[in-house]
Amino acid sequence: MKGEIVAVLFGHPLALGRDEGPTNKILWVAKPAATSPDPASPATLAITATLDGTDTRVTREVAGGPGPSVIDMPRAGCWHLELHWSGHTDTMDLVYAET
Repeated sequence: MKGEIVAVLFGHPLALGRDEGPTNKILWVAKPAATSPDPASPATLAITATLDGTDTRVTREVAGGPGPSVIDMPRAGCWHLELHWSGHTDTMDLVYAET
């Protein structure tokens, strides 16, 4: 974790299969780049998530790069996220609870 991006959660806890109430809305906020981003890199925020202690891996994308999103995972548990956007990378862990 480099601290280049944070996830602001609008529904706590993040949860599986929400039928009512808040969604798993996350606002991704990245530090301003000290240098201009690589023009060959896509603006999309690409997320590769791995469920802790398993080989379960999923990918998610946020079009346009860091910003508002709804990110759901297929199972409850601690997910390790690898984040890639505009030539930048970072990691973080997010926990999703059973509903």
